[in-house]
Amino acid sequence: PGRPRVDVLCNMSGIFRDTFANVVSLLDDLFERAAAADEPEERNFIRKHARAMEAQGIERGTARLFSNPAGDYGSMVNERVGAGNWTSEDELGDTWVNRNSFSYGRGGERGEARPEVLNSLLATTDRVVQAIDSVEYGLTDIQEYYANTGALLSAARSAKAKSGADPSKVGCSIVETFGDDDPKELDETLRMEYRTRLLNPRWAEAMSEQGSGGAFEISQRFTAMVGWAGTAGFQDDFVYDQSFETYVADEAMREKLREANPEAFKNVVRRMLELHGRGFWDADDERIKELQELYTELDTEVEMMSAEITSSK
Repeated sequence: PGRPRVDVLCNMSGIFRDTFANVVSLLDDLFERAAAADEPEERNFIRKHARAMEAQGIERGTARLFSNPAGDYGSMVNERVGAGNWTSEDELGDTWVNRNSFSYGRGGERGEARPEVLNSLLATTDRVVQAIDSVEYGLTDIQEYYANTGALLSAARSAKAKSGADPSKVGCSIVETFGDDDPKELDETLRMEYRTRLLNPRWAEAMSEQGSGGAFEISQRFTAMVGWAGTAGFQDDFVYDQSFETYVADEAMREKLREANPEAFKNVVRRMLELHGRGFWDADDERIKELQELYTELDTEVEMMSAEITSSK
């Protein structure tokens, strides 16, 4: 008689959490009712997982709505990626967990720290689903997607491994609400976006014509490239090779970005070196030498510009 009740862990943005508190309460009530339903556990995974947590002495095993601490926003994963302050995928996943282990719901459930519930649910997660509701911004355009979806995927894989299960079995589906209804795999979506945007000659030329702002936008996508590699494990030498050819090896493009915004172009070079240094990009020695020399030049150039600005004040 139909499929079983599938358990769902909901990661809410701070804006949704604050704006739709009434909806959060209603959803919390639904999860509690589902967990209390008189149904066999093999037909009701919400009940199954809630009872398993109860047997372990974990309080409020029906909590499913998690976000940042009350009044706070963001996973801080993008800040760590931006600063290069991380050493492993698990570390970025742990950062996400620490920032999103706060439960919301009815009554006084307004940001209660429940890391035991969150980690228990992550260990039973089989698939992460992210909806894209804008034709203007995709997964590779802004930092928040890898900082939440990518880091959540990393956290689920880490929890799966700790439970003795195979972490590679945790998948990620992307649903474009404005397109067809068929979910796409994360890696497939990322490759498509890179080919149609960052590596698209028409897109690259149009962005470079926007001066300093366009160079900054290109730069941000290179930071996100590192973020997706560091959280979701996305690696693609074709994407990295073509990025190098489009924005570094092409002399006209390189000089245009360098002149428009040397700080942004320095970040492009830095992220390519970081991709190689962290083992994500298998670049040849010649390319790495060119990038290193260019980075040294840019570093000196940016420092001199900063010194000029300071002395003119």
